[in-house]
Amino acid sequence: MANEALLTIDYTNDFVADDGALTCGKPAQALDDHITELADSFLKAGKWVYLPTDVHQPNDPYHPESKLYPPHNVRGTWGRKLYGQLGNWYEEHKDDEHVILMDKTHYSSFCGTPLDLRLRERKIDTLHLTGVCTDICILHTAIAAYDLNYQIVVHEKAVATFDPAGQDWAMRHFKNVLNARIED
Repeated sequence: MANEALLTIDYTNDFVADDGALTCGKPAQALDDHITELADSFLKAGKWVYLPTDVHQPNDPYHPESKLYPPHNVRGTWGRKLYGQLGNWYEEHKDDEHVILMDKTHYSSFCGTPLDLRLRERKIDTLHLTGVCTDICILHTAIAAYDLNYQIVVHEKAVATFDPAGQDWAMRHFKNVLNARIED
C-alpha cells in the first residue's frame, strides 16, 4: 500500500485572489473547496499535507523570476498568505505535525528545500499534486518527483493556471511523459 502525501503548491492570495499580483483568477478560485476537502481527507486519514509556498524578496536582482514576473508572494505580505478556505483550514490545523507549510524560492517544490528528505523520512512514495500554476510550479514539481522515483497523482480539478493551452499541455505531459495518474 502506498504511503501518500498531499502537496498543495502556491495556493496563495497573489496567485489566486482577484487582486493578487500574479493571479490565475477565477479558475484557481474554483479549486478552493476541492483542495480544502482533499487536505481534510488526507489529514483525517493520518497522511501528510505539505504546502510548498513560493516566497520572494521584492525586486531581487539575483532571482531569475524578477525578470519574468512582477513582485509576488513577498514574505510577510497579504499576497503570500494561503487563499480562502484553505487559508482558514491551515490556520486551524497548522499545529498538527502532519501539516507542513514549506518555503520555496523556485518553481519546483524540491529545489533548495528539504522536501525530498522529509518525504523519505516518512517513507512516502506517492505524491498527490494540487494548486497553481499547472504548467509552471506543479509541472516542475512533478518532473522533480518523477526524477526522484515518486509515484505522481495529479488532481485535475484541483490545479489551474493562467493559460488554458498551458493547462491542457501540462495535463497531457503529466500522463504521457511522467506516467502520472490523473484524478478529479
